[in-house]
Amino acid sequence: LRNRAVLEMLWSTGLRRSELSGLMLADVDVGRGVLVVRQGKGNKDRVVPVGMRALVWVQRYLDAVRPRLTTKHDSGYLFVTIWGKRLARSTLTILAGRAIRDDAHLKKAGACHLFRHSMATQMLERGADTRHIQAILGHEKLETTQIYTRVAIGHLKQVHENTHPAERKPKPRRRKKGKPDATVSPDSPKK
Repeated sequence: LRNRAVLEMLWSTGLRRSELSGLMLADVDVGRGVLVVRQGKGNKDRVVPVGMRALVWVQRYLDAVRPRLTTKHDSGYLFVTIWGKRLARSTLTILAGRAIRDDAHLKKAGACHLFRHSMATQMLERGADTRHIQAILGHEKLETTQIYTRVAIGHLKQVHENTHPAERKPKPRRRKKGKPDATVSPDSPKK
């Protein structure tokens, strides 16, 4: 349950592994659906939205698992070990790597950062503004975020081909009884 909550948070928020490892219980506001990254890269705080699916998994972890892990020692960190201590960055890498390679059967390098990169790229592909992605990821410079734009250009090309009026493939006409299918093309003569 803890591991699933970790993966859902990585996917939902795009946090760096050091940011997720350092997340305190008090930094997560389940009611508002946000978390606060304190002293992220560049020593800046930022507020990051958390998706409902991730929040549900985190709440389940908080209700059912975390109390049992913190009976002797509670470090105050959101994700803790069986001894109640902060989950190490290396442990996050192992969890994410297993999910990518063993569970999803992907042959990709990287672990936590792959969740971050995929989240940003797919949000861009679905129409998110680059500046919003910049704020979520905590990039100081827009140019850093625009790296993901280059990855998403293949998707944009596909959208263009599928939706631009001059690029659309002809649709088959409805078949009339007893007549074969006909295809309408922009170049076919009109009757």
